[in-house]
Amino acid sequence: MDIYKIKRGLDLRLTGEAQHSVVEAKPSSEYALRPLDFLGVTPKVLVKEGVAVLAGTPLFVDKATEKVKFVAPVSGIVTNVERGDRRKLLSIRIQPDSVQAAKTFEIPASNQRNAENITALLLESGLFAYLRQRPYDVVPSPDVAPRDIFVSAFSSMPLAADFSFVAAGQEEDFKAGIAALAHIAKVHVGVNPEQLNTKLLPIEANNVDVACFKGLNPAGNVGVQINKIAPVNKGEVVWTLSPELVIVIGRLLRTGQVDFTRTIAVAGSEVATPQYVKVKIGAKLSDVLADNLKPSNHNIRIINGNPLVGEKTSLEDFLGAHVTEVTAIPEGDDINEVLGWICPRFNQFSVNRSYFSWLLGKKEYNLDSRIKGGHRHMIMSGEYESVFPMDIYPSYLVKAIITGDIDQQEALGIYEVAPEDFAPAEFVCSSKQELQRIVREGLEILRKENA
Repeated sequence: MDIYKIKRGLDLRLTGEAQHSVVEAKPSSEYALRPLDFLGVTPKVLVKEGVAVLAGTPLFVDKATEKVKFVAPVSGIVTNVERGDRRKLLSIRIQPDSVQAAKTFEIPASNQRNAENITALLLESGLFAYLRQRPYDVVPSPDVAPRDIFVSAFSSMPLAADFSFVAAGQEEDFKAGIAALAHIAKVHVGVNPEQLNTKLLPIEANNVDVACFKGLNPAGNVGVQINKIAPVNKGEVVWTLSPELVIVIGRLLRTGQVDFTRTIAVAGSEVATPQYVKVKIGAKLSDVLADNLKPSNHNIRIINGNPLVGEKTSLEDFLGAHVTEVTAIPEGDDINEVLGWICPRFNQFSVNRSYFSWLLGKKEYNLDSRIKGGHRHMIMSGEYESVFPMDIYPSYLVKAIITGDIDQQEALGIYEVAPEDFAPAEFVCSSKQELQRIVREGLEILRKENA
């Protein structure tokens, strides 16, 4: 087993980490599947309002191929096909049945599995839509075979869910999912040192490699692991997927049905009882949080995901397709500080030791969502490079994206990155640049140019 030490990065300790206890969320009155969660897809709707569906029934397909299906997370009645400007599909909403039923799929025998029938099963069951590919960080094309498949079995982001705890009791489904993916291409599984002595290992399957990553965030990002193990070159395609989806694949192979139940972390300083919640994809966030927010007289930011890469949302929104945590932190829009940033303090985090809080060692911080500064010109200070562990020059790559220099973007490694890889750099950016948005726009332009 190879061991990689990540020395450049940023560990951010926030208050409100989820404790290792699980409760089951009450069934939502409404579930939704949102096409915006699946990047690189042009949806074609297959259902109408009032139609009854089973869990696993296709709701829409990707218009480009119509092979990639997006299926209902629950059984029930389609109540709303929500559209926005220019009839853009925003969501398909389902009122769930009181007794859930799921579509059954034909599972190939273990001794007859190969790349073709496993890929066909993923496409038919709708699980293929939850894969991502590098380059571009979009839903992959089923017509292009991947060079490798990468799975990171942990996340080092602040307030992220502990996958070892989430997977407790489901380790065999995880291993079965990895073994099935190994029929398609070589699978690389990234773990942290704490997972070496757990039931997640060993994975006794052919065509599977396990590597250990330790060090600073973003050591758990699959992009960092790809960069260290086998970087993506122009013309190559690799697939990535979350470890939670691997469990869903293993569950499908065992039962013949798709079950989108997952255990997510509900965390943050504004959560009364930070804990894990068992819930289905697409559930309403008001049911996920279930009166678990602290009473307060200030505004709260609800985040679909973790604070660095999640999406700002509200209680009326729905759990994202790829989300493994829901967090709540102060908005901070009602704070007016005397002397502003120049005021000495012990309870605010600073990368460059502008505050005295660094004297207190490793402590947890209750941060709000303020950026604490205005948008300004980029200065080549090396601050991105100090928290960016990949063998890429992030400052120059961001500038190449802003200026639209495609040749320079390719030379600087844009095919290897995803927006989440720039999350620590965005957090420390003194110029207050929206790096993740810039990288996403650059990837979309490059994908259209190469189409």
